Amino acid sequence: MLPIFLLVSMAILGATTIFGIVTNLIIVIVNLNDKVRGKSLNPSDLILVTLGLSNMTFQFSMTANDFLSILWSDLYFSDAVYTAFITLLLFPIFSSFWFTVCLCVYYCLQIVIFTHPFLVHLKLTISQLVPYFLGVSVFISVVISIPGIWSTYRDPPNSNFSRNQSVEIELPKLSFTYLFYSNIIGCSLPLVLVGISNCLILKSLISKRTMLEKNKGDVQSPRTVARERAARTVGFLLLLYMSFYISEIFMFVDFFPPGSPGFCTCLMVIYSYSPAQSMILIFGSPKLKKALLNLLHISKRCRMEPMENLSVSF
Repeated sequence: MLPIFLLVSMAILGATTIFGIVTNLIIVIVNLNDKVRGKSLNPSDLILVTLGLSNMTFQFSMTANDFLSILWSDLYFSDAVYTAFITLLLFPIFSSFWFTVCLCVYYCLQIVIFTHPFLVHLKLTISQLVPYFLGVSVFISVVISIPGIWSTYRDPPNSNFSRNQSVEIELPKLSFTYLFYSNIIGCSLPLVLVGISNCLILKSLISKRTMLEKNKGDVQSPRTVARERAARTVGFLLLLYMSFYISEIFMFVDFFPPGSPGFCTCLMVIYSYSPAQSMILIFGSPKLKKALLNLLHISKRCRMEPMENLSVSF
């Protein structure tokens, strides 16, 4: 029988997977439904769809990875299977980070007023450039994920993971050199860009709010409300990004022993990353928020109708 810790982890992973798939599907379906109806996807909607698909890929990969490592450890820790799963897990992580950069930079260019000629030109052409930015994000993620295939080595196993294995068997791990360079390109650099975008947006909004207060402008325009909503979205994405980034590093370097409170906290942050990001994106978009509330209202009404029918029958 599996230890309580593993059973609880599998239950939480299963719950977050279902929730993450549902919320990310809302993002994808609502935006693609507009496309089917003949409406063109604006750049932010295109990024949201791409992020939703990336998060679902990450959720599926992480769930398959963790369940296989727990239930069929002998198969999982074979060279071919371990390498394949690690590569499939790293790609959606890196791509999700770079897609987040695309969204934050897009919001930054929409909100902040620039004077440098290059930034002004970038601001004017960002709508046409977004598909290319997304393509470059995919390319970067593929380039830094594939070397993981040749970057594994074997280390003596931890007793918690070798219940049915002899001490002589070694478990595969990613090399520190690969983790270091892939972390810089796939995680650290996107984090810096998201942080810079967040700082520029906050600075711009503070300056505009100060100007409104000086001019005694009490009524906020819809454009100002949209800018503040985008700023909140970028700020929450940055906080979530930092939490996931720190937890990911702790897990990769085995900073906490398995089963410790620190290990459990990092694991929960990683498990909840995809659904948490999708909820930030949904509540940052009036269209997606309305679709979610409508879905909750429909599900609530469906639950109430059987109860009403049951009471009538009595």
